[in-house]
Amino acid sequence: MIQDKNSKQVLSPLPSLPLREEFVIRDGHVLTMDATIGNLLCADVHVRNGEIVAVGEKLQAPGAQELSGKDMIVMPGFVDTHWHLWNSSLRALVRGDDAQNGYFPVTLRLGPLFTPEDSYRSLRLGLTEGLASGITTVHNWSHNTRTPAHADAELRALSNMGVRARFSYGWGQDRQLDHGMDLEDLARVQSELASDNNLLTLGAAVRTPVANPRGAVPIEVVAAEYEGIRALGLPITMHARPGVVTLLGQHGLLGPDVQLVHPQGISQEERKLLAGTGTKMSCSPVIELLYAQATRGEIQFQELVDEGVQMSLSVDSSAASANADFFNCMRALLWSHKQRFGNRIPLTAQRLLELATIDGARDLGISDRTGSLTPGKRADILMVRAKDPNIGPVIDPAFALVYSAQPSNIDTVIVDGRILLRNSRFTAVDSEEVMREAAESVNGLVSRSKAGSKASHDFPNPA
Repeated sequence: MIQDKNSKQVLSPLPSLPLREEFVIRDGHVLTMDATIGNLLCADVHVRNGEIVAVGEKLQAPGAQELSGKDMIVMPGFVDTHWHLWNSSLRALVRGDDAQNGYFPVTLRLGPLFTPEDSYRSLRLGLTEGLASGITTVHNWSHNTRTPAHADAELRALSNMGVRARFSYGWGQDRQLDHGMDLEDLARVQSELASDNNLLTLGAAVRTPVANPRGAVPIEVVAAEYEGIRALGLPITMHARPGVVTLLGQHGLLGPDVQLVHPQGISQEERKLLAGTGTKMSCSPVIELLYAQATRGEIQFQELVDEGVQMSLSVDSSAASANADFFNCMRALLWSHKQRFGNRIPLTAQRLLELATIDGARDLGISDRTGSLTPGKRADILMVRAKDPNIGPVIDPAFALVYSAQPSNIDTVIVDGRILLRNSRFTAVDSEEVMREAAESVNGLVSRSKAGSKASHDFPNPA
């Protein structure tokens, strides 16, 4: 166990991450997501010191370890652009949009009870599932950063798990709406996060100034937060609710440093405003379909694309959606699109894969290092079995991935040249330990909630 420097919480360590070795993936069906290289029927990917050295047929790499890509689809890792990892463990308690135990009631009740250890354990659960789903880059949208110790715990979980990530520092669940976020601690985290850190970057998650289940923050408070965040040169992210684009635009709070989440309830004038300011949009289709009727309406993916808005895909919350299956994220957007447009406006499997990889990297400003299998970029790679019964026989790999694949088909996950999953087994993470610690955390949260509430029936007892 290791001591967190800002609290008395102890955070469980993980085994050392695998070394970055030189290797060649041989004879895979390679989907590069690089427009220049294209898709290659039978090709190799050469990796050295975490970098993609070459992609092509019959590559020469004397002395390099060889990984068989035969009967595999080889592609970039998925890039998630909006995920509330801190509440991953709460899927044990969340019951859809139930008035008592739905996502918002549960997270609002239990968020204030989270210790840094709870956050650490919940992130490990979400990240373990994410790796198994092929997610190699995450945008940790942390709107329960209650103290400096919570921030440090989440950063430690991201680092220990070996993923590529943006940590967007948010604000706790019980903070007064008319008080700004802790910009001083945000600056501290920025100063302590090594500038040469290849895997972790920093941003800020800002609360919404229009009606929403967590409460509207006065626009003056939001503007002051923006000023402080922009002074640090950090990107900003915010949930989009109806009317928020207009309000932000009126106060000069849109721009290429801003990512909004949930393309729903946005007027034509607002869509033009987003495009004109270079503001980006993350789509969480599983959640948006689940909550569409009760909240913001249909997913306006195509309307935003037509205006030229940069789009990407995200999990949102595996507590609300019940899992982090990124194949399902692609399919949910496909289903929504087909229900609205049929075949009149095609949304191809290749385009969905681009949204899940290179477009996500563009959204997060890291397309220079990930999102495609391009020589010179870092080696974030998936190998998916093409002969499993649920996916084969495969003739069109992109179609098979989008329409048929599941996380269980993923054979190998590589992040920054480290092999974190091989033969569908984790190489560094003890998934049973992760589950056990997450369950202990949830049971502790339920006990503390019941101890502080007159309603003893607030939550069921998790198994």
